[in-house]
Formats: sequence, structure tokens, C-alpha cells
Amino acid sequence: MSGLAAPITGDGVRADPMAEAHRAALKAACAEDLAIWDIFALNFGPEQFDASFDRIMALPWARFVLFDEAGDLIGMSSFLNIVEDRQLLEIGNTYYRPRFRGTGINHRIKDMMMRRAFECGYTRIEYRVDLRNLRSQAAMAKLGAAREGVMRKDRTTWTGHRRDTVLFSILKDEWPPAEAAR
Repeated sequence: MSGLAAPITGDGVRADPMAEAHRAALKAACAEDLAIWDIFALNFGPEQFDASFDRIMALPWARFVLFDEAGDLIGMSSFLNIVEDRQLLEIGNTYYRPRFRGTGINHRIKDMMMRRAFECGYTRIEYRVDLRNLRSQAAMAKLGAAREGVMRKDRTTWTGHRRDTVLFSILKDEWPPAEAAR
């Protein structure tokens, strides 16, 4: 996994390994959209941010804080559920500050992260989206990910909601899609 966790650069974006030094800036960024946390598995809103940050820092994930070319903090994302012997991983725990949504930034960040995963030998990338999160489902379709189905009552979120999860995937031999819409 060491190759996955190294800094990544892409088309006007970069991903730096998440560290304690990012805590305050990321906490402020996550506070820009309090309503979104209701459809996330973990709450990164102001009152729960520190506990959620500590929790993901303790997990065997490759976690990143995302920046644009001007150095403005975009948000966060991670490689998680990494299964090396099956050559698969998930890209998730992704949050973008409101002003970056709908700008094409998601495509650029996902391209950068998928490129890294495929270069590291992974052949399947999964995305797991709360069924209620229509914006993320549309983004996955725009990215060219295949919708594989719904895992019913897949997990319990921080609110106690039993979440239905939509599973999307992209395989190495399907990427990059021929002129996927940006």
C-alpha cells in the first residue's frame, strides 16, 4: 500500500497524505456544508469532526487532503477497503467544499486517484454511494463507472440510518473511458 499513500498530482489538482497538520483547515472546510453529513457514514461536521478525523486516521487507509493549483483546499478523499490479493480498492470518504462542486473537479481528482491505483497494480476500483445521494450517483455515471446494483441495508450511518448502498465500479481495462463527459 505504500505506493498508494504517496502524494499524487493531476490536472491542476493534488492530493497530499492527510496529517494532523491538516486538521484545523479540514475542519473549517467540512463546516461549510452541515446538511451533507446526514448522508455520509461518518459525521465530519464541527461537533463530530475530531472524533471522525481520529477514527479515519487510525484505519489502514491511504487518506488525502485535496488542493487545487492555487493551493486552495478542495476537500478530502481516501483509498479504502484495500484488498491487495484481489487487486481491488474503493475510493471514498470524499468530500468537496461547496464552491468546488459542479466545476469538473471531481473528474480531475478521480482521474488522478484512479491513475495511481491502476499504476500500483489494482484492477478494480469501487465506489459505494448512499442511495439518497443523487449528486454522487450522477457523478459516478458521468465518470463512466458501471452501476452494479444496490446493497440493501448495507451499513448503519452515524445517524442510525440503515443505509442502502449503490455499488459502482471501474475496471483497469475500461479506463480511461473514451471521451467521458467532463
